[in-house]
Parts: sequence; structure tokens; C-alpha cells
Amino acid sequence: MNHPFIFIRKWNRKPVFLALLAWTVVFFAIFQLLNAPLITSAAPYGIVSHQFAWTPDRAQAIISSWAGRPSLFAVFGLGLDFLFIPSYLFTVGLGALLAAGRHRNMAVWLRRLGIWATYAVFAAAAFDVLENIFQARQLLNGVVTYPLTVLTGICACFKFGLLGFGILYGLFGWLLPKTR
Repeated sequence: MNHPFIFIRKWNRKPVFLALLAWTVVFFAIFQLLNAPLITSAAPYGIVSHQFAWTPDRAQAIISSWAGRPSLFAVFGLGLDFLFIPSYLFTVGLGALLAAGRHRNMAVWLRRLGIWATYAVFAAAAFDVLENIFQARQLLNGVVTYPLTVLTGICACFKFGLLGFGILYGLFGWLLPKTR
């Protein structure tokens, strides 16, 4: 079954994955620093609280709690997230593909599930882009409407769900003993 990483030669996949994993961890650490000023009583999880605000009133309360300097962290973080998306896309997707390739003798459906996990990460990235656009409209343009807050939440749910599927498959595949 074909997969989206066919352009990376089989013997290069693991070194590329390890380099991307290190890069992604660095990115994640930067996001933790950017998210710290966004943690308020209205947004106990920082930017993630805004992603799951669901209502205009809640979203507006979160944005208002970031008035001044923290709002710059939110906007900068959104911009940086557009660079982070390809990083986690390739890291998690390639990790799932490598995990599927570790088990030649496992059931065909389980190996195919690994290929689907790589595609799922691409879908997660698409939802992340949409989520960022919806959040940017709220943060930069001050447009906090019911459709935008709901669409942001829906995109966040799909993003985290599909990304979680890819991560869990990758971890599951690496924890199982390798077959020959």
C-alpha cells in the first residue's frame, strides 16, 4: 500500500525521523514558553483554552484576559504554529510509518492501519491550518462570532484526535517487539 512518504528512501527514514523528532521537541519547548503568559484564570490552558472556548462570550473573556503583552504571545504563537505544522506532520507521520514497517509478519490490517495513521496526520495538519485561521480572525480582527468559535473547537477536536491516533499507533508499533 502506498504512503505519503514514498519520496523518502527506506534507509533514510529512521535518521530523518530522529532529526525531525529532535526539531519537533525544540519547537514544542518554544511553544511552552510562549504559552506561559497566556495562562490566566479565564484561560487555564493558555491557547488551548481558546481553541476549546466554543462560545463567543468565553472566547472574548479569554482574549480580554490576554490584553496587552500576552496577546502578542498568542499572535506570535499562531504564526509560529504554521511552521510547526510541517514539523509534527513529518515527525508523527514518519513515526507511524516506521512503526508499521517494524512488523512484517503482523496482520495486514494492522500494517494498513499504520499507513492510514500517516494519512490521518496530514488531515490533522489541515484541521490545524483551519483552526489557526479561525483563531487569527478572532485575535487579529476582533471577530468573535458563534460560527468562528464553534469551527475553531471542531477543528481542534479533529486535529488532536487524528494526531493522537498517529502518535498512539507509532508508540504502539515501537513498543511491540520487532518481527522479522
